[in-house]
Amino acid sequence: MEKYWVGKFKVIMLSAVFILFIFTGSSSGAGFALIEQSVSGMGNAFAGGTASAEDATAIFFNPAGLTRLEDKQIIIGAHIIIPSVKFENEGSTHVLQGLTGVPLIGGNGGEGGVTKLVPNFYYSRKLSERFSIGIGINSPFGLATEYDRDWVGRYHAVESDVLSVNINPTIAYKVTDRLSIGAGFSAQYLKAKLSSAIDFGTLDQIGALGLPPGALGLVPQMSDGFCEVEGDSWGWGYNLGILYELNKYTRAGAAYRSRIEHDVDGDGNFSDVPAGLQTVPVFTDTGAEAEITLPDSLSVSLFHQFSPQWMIMADFTWTNWRLFDELKIDFDNPNQPSSVTTENWQDSYRYSLGLTFIPEDDLTLRAGTAYDTSAVPDKEHRTPRIPDGDRLWIALGAGYKFSKLFSFDIAYAHLFVNDPQIDKDPVGEDAVRGGLKGTFDTHIDIVSAQLTLRF
Repeated sequence: MEKYWVGKFKVIMLSAVFILFIFTGSSSGAGFALIEQSVSGMGNAFAGGTASAEDATAIFFNPAGLTRLEDKQIIIGAHIIIPSVKFENEGSTHVLQGLTGVPLIGGNGGEGGVTKLVPNFYYSRKLSERFSIGIGINSPFGLATEYDRDWVGRYHAVESDVLSVNINPTIAYKVTDRLSIGAGFSAQYLKAKLSSAIDFGTLDQIGALGLPPGALGLVPQMSDGFCEVEGDSWGWGYNLGILYELNKYTRAGAAYRSRIEHDVDGDGNFSDVPAGLQTVPVFTDTGAEAEITLPDSLSVSLFHQFSPQWMIMADFTWTNWRLFDELKIDFDNPNQPSSVTTENWQDSYRYSLGLTFIPEDDLTLRAGTAYDTSAVPDKEHRTPRIPDGDRLWIALGAGYKFSKLFSFDIAYAHLFVNDPQIDKDPVGEDAVRGGLKGTFDTHIDIVSAQLTLRF
């Protein structure tokens, strides 16, 4: 029987990695973080994440919680993230508008949100009364937006697709009857694809193509090309956790996830380049690279059980988004200047409160709310790739135990996003991209399901 389950475990884990590589995306946390790592936790809006230790998803939230789990667990979860991102232009300006009287032209971009499936997988095993181990495969960061190719903000962004796959083996040790500690190692894969339009007409008019101004006779905003940069990277990190049980009914937990540095290496591909530029070695396909540091985070949670039926939990999470000060893409072609977008992000903070009710032994009902502050400091630094804003979570969930072996959880959350505004400087570093100005109407729905096997 043991060999049977070992074989099944290997098949499930390889399948989980494969699914993650295909489907992951769509940010729903501040910045482009993905907190959707547990369906049971999502029903409480992830309140009490580091203290609940309800199942093997503790591998992500607080590995010390594994000491509370009996025997072995396999969890397969999936979150369908359905974002809606709609832009309304409010007077976007073109860099030459003062001379030509022509504003930045184009539509509003259609539906910029991209629905994505975010799966996760966990396995935990209790080795002894003191030691437990586990492994989690999940996606802590992701992003997916895509606008019409001819929209008004096309020089800033058309498609943005970032996925991550995090392989996280962990170990936990019960120091005393009340105190547990845990640690894990992360091997993280990151893949990114970013695209935008190029205003060759304006570059020609201002003499930025290595030729005299107006040499090609191109018309601003009517002679667009296209650039797509795609690359990937592996990075390494760790997570630490501590869990303290004040008594039988109350416990507190804290967990830290390290920052992870990525050197993304890939290619920059150009299309629809005007014929007159074929002899100018600037906009030609070339290698590309970018350095990205994904932020560290710290979470502190409380959990209290009032009675066998009622539990309350709370959480505070800090994420070090100030590390993300710019997005700089360097090209191997020495004639192609670097693409630089100033971000100047700020730390984000998440506050959550949850409630669990167990009306009968096999049924669990959950509810929760959370407030997530934006990593973007102001409308001048917001980009259409990540129209981030403060958000309010409302979450509901339920779990049912079919037997001692199987249980099933479902959850739903709606995120109200505080109408992010954008106002890019038409004469600064964004001059050629245009002074994009307007408001995003944004909200997010998340539908999740999770199967747990205990044996």
